[in-house]
Amino acid sequence: MDLGLKGKAVIVAAASKGIGRACARGLAAEGARVAICARSADELSRTAEAIHAETGAEVLALPTDVRKPDEIRALVARTVEAFGGVDVLVANAGGPPAGHFGQFTDADFQAAFELNLLSTVRLIREVLPHMRRAGWGRIINIQSTSIKQPIEGLLLSNAIRPGVAGLVRSLVDEISRQGITINTVCPGRILTDRLRYGLDTRAKLAHVPYEEFVRQETESIPVGRFGQPEDVANVVVFLASERASYVTGASIQVDGGTVRGLF
Repeated sequence: MDLGLKGKAVIVAAASKGIGRACARGLAAEGARVAICARSADELSRTAEAIHAETGAEVLALPTDVRKPDEIRALVARTVEAFGGVDVLVANAGGPPAGHFGQFTDADFQAAFELNLLSTVRLIREVLPHMRRAGWGRIINIQSTSIKQPIEGLLLSNAIRPGVAGLVRSLVDEISRQGITINTVCPGRILTDRLRYGLDTRAKLAHVPYEEFVRQETESIPVGRFGQPEDVANVVVFLASERASYVTGASIQVDGGTVRGLF
């Protein structure tokens, strides 16, 4: 199936590793030109080289801290300079720290707001004029199943991330007739370096072998396994494509059936 992504100009944030990297690679494999960003310049450069070697696509590495508005503006400006526009945005960022209500100060809530909501607002603000000018665009926000069902111990994520879903639903009425779709992807437990570290730490504290601890942890997931970054990327690539032109305003979980809610 031709997804219509060949030659499209794409920005993928937080793309040096994990879900972001898998999304960038998936889009590059479809022939898109991809600008990737993350804070670590060295790691980002290695990722860009690896994706180019694997796919042959043009990959631009642009070190960026998405908490800083001037760096977001520079990211989009440099992408437009290199590719002539922005057709697809994959807005992504790391998650806020785990913890419970009594642990967090106002500064902690502000930092989570900047990282997971305001960075998304700023990225969308910068790319929308280019998509409107082209009469075509795809905006995909990577969030978490916490916007559907609160996750124990992730209070900041539970409090901040649902704001992105509200933003998405509000923007649908403003941009849909201009050929632009906007959707949210909600990963569940995806086997990234961050999850592996957490599993390893908890396994050691419980004095349980890592493999056995993983087996125990996956028992509550209906499909019986953790997700892979590529599982999320496959959904993102579809939403970025021509084939997804009638999908907008959706919050789609990629969680192996873990979320129990009906909506």
